[in-house]
Amino acid sequence: MVVLITVPNEDEAVKISRTLVEEKLAGCINIIKNVRSIYFWKGKIEDEPEVLMVVKTKSELFEELEKRVKSLHSYTVPEIIGLEIKKGSESYLNWLSEVTK
Repeated sequence: MVVLITVPNEDEAVKISRTLVEEKLAGCINIIKNVRSIYFWKGKIEDEPEVLMVVKTKSELFEELEKRVKSLHSYTVPEIIGLEIKKGSESYLNWLSEVTK
């Protein structure tokens, strides 16, 4: 599965990414800088720069990954969205399975 996570800055993205990979909750994480997020929060529209993390993992690790991200994340309500992979390179998905729990 692919999990999308937004964070306020690159340092936090690197910290969370390294932890998830070290703990084998993710095989690979892409960090995409310069994302602009417009969202409704506490009664007003916010317009903030963020960093997007694209996390590759296994579906059965989602709950554990979510819990770990929440323990490391600076937001009260972090964006953690899991998307099932319908198709993918067999060799890549095999590798992903080998490097995660």
